[in-house]
Amino acid sequence: MHDQYIPNDTEEIRKKMMDAIGIKEIDELFSDISEEIRLKRDLNLPNPLSELEAKREIEKVLKKNLTVKEMTCFLGAGAWPHHVPAAVDYISSRSEFLTSYTPYQPEISQGILQSLFEYQSMICELLDMDVANCSMYGWPSSLGEAARMAARVTRRNEFLVPHYISRDKLMVLKNYAEPAGIRIIEVNQSLRNGQIDMEDLKRKVSNRTSGVYVENPSYLGFLIESPEEIAEVVHDAGGLFLVGVDPISLGVLRPPGDYGADIAIGEGQPLGNYMNGGSLLGIFACRGEDYLIRQMPGRIIGMTTTLDGKRQAFCMVLQTREQHIRRHRATSNICTNEALYALRAAVYMALLGPRGFQELGEIIISRTRFLIEKLSQINGVRVPFFDAHHFKEFTVNFDGSSKPLREINRRLLEKGIIGGKDLTSEFPELGQTSLYCVTEMHTLQEIESLCESLKEALEA
Repeated sequence: MHDQYIPNDTEEIRKKMMDAIGIKEIDELFSDISEEIRLKRDLNLPNPLSELEAKREIEKVLKKNLTVKEMTCFLGAGAWPHHVPAAVDYISSRSEFLTSYTPYQPEISQGILQSLFEYQSMICELLDMDVANCSMYGWPSSLGEAARMAARVTRRNEFLVPHYISRDKLMVLKNYAEPAGIRIIEVNQSLRNGQIDMEDLKRKVSNRTSGVYVENPSYLGFLIESPEEIAEVVHDAGGLFLVGVDPISLGVLRPPGDYGADIAIGEGQPLGNYMNGGSLLGIFACRGEDYLIRQMPGRIIGMTTTLDGKRQAFCMVLQTREQHIRRHRATSNICTNEALYALRAAVYMALLGPRGFQELGEIIISRTRFLIEKLSQINGVRVPFFDAHHFKEFTVNFDGSSKPLREINRRLLEKGIIGGKDLTSEFPELGQTSLYCVTEMHTLQEIESLCESLKEALEA
């Protein structure tokens, strides 16, 4: 056997490789790393394992994990447990979609271009907006890009957000805003019902305001009752009105375009995508004015015809990112999008249709009300904290209990239940308050089980 045809790590092969690149020791490959920060000892690692042994060890560790398949999850706050129809998994796993990823050669990627065009079209219809891009990394990145877009359009540098916004989302927003010289200003909200303090808003809106952003439903689940008033205030000052939404809610709630939004964003994870710890699906849409469309980040897919006019064709009509135009004119440095998630969302929306969205929204509202009613019967619990209408999520206050929230959630975990998100560090003024979520995935039996488990945790 001629070993020169069998790649392997032998001393002879190593020497030939080092001679070829002009080094005598492997350490010379790391010469650009300062001696001061190099580790001068061996790593404290266990003995090496074979592939089979490593696989068994990893599987043993993974068995310790429990997922929403084994536990009932009432935790939302940005990613929610929703049903994913089997057709979504089947269609999105076909090789022509799964491997195409993103159309770098758009003229030969008609299939994925059409799917993204369909996604954009349905997002526009759902949000009542004119133009949508073919997705962003997630809701937080959509918010950051929207703030920068508002600043470019208005040539102003103050961006207003509600007080009750996810702290994680707010941190991402600030990371996007700071390099662009955008100042983030929080607007007060009522501690009674969560509504925007209109007097505080009017004081803070000025000729420096690029935009005002609200979420409807809010991060804490309550609805904004009069978004038109907010739109009027910001528009009178020459700024843009931006709205963040949960797309699942739009089967029963008014879309943002109906009450004056210039830019609408949101999280597309509920649209046929599973919960995960990485990027989800950022929704981004705006009104149809040219000065808005040309400042939109990401890419827009359009429909046209072949040169002979006989066949339908799809193409990228706008991709104002730094890879395609002069860097200083690029609206974003985003180098890809969530194409497969957008495809899944398109399949999901096509499967549900308008009636399906309405029925799903009604189910969620019904179960939200049912859980609120059941929890309100438990001593020591105030639910919801805010006196407002809620969709899918709501706040539960435990100030009437002697048990700390951490202990309550720990006892729920012992019962196989993932409780609500502890908000005490995010919003101390709310006291011992959790954010609970309920969707079509929660059966009435699971809701009853949660309530019984909470009673036992509070009485223990």
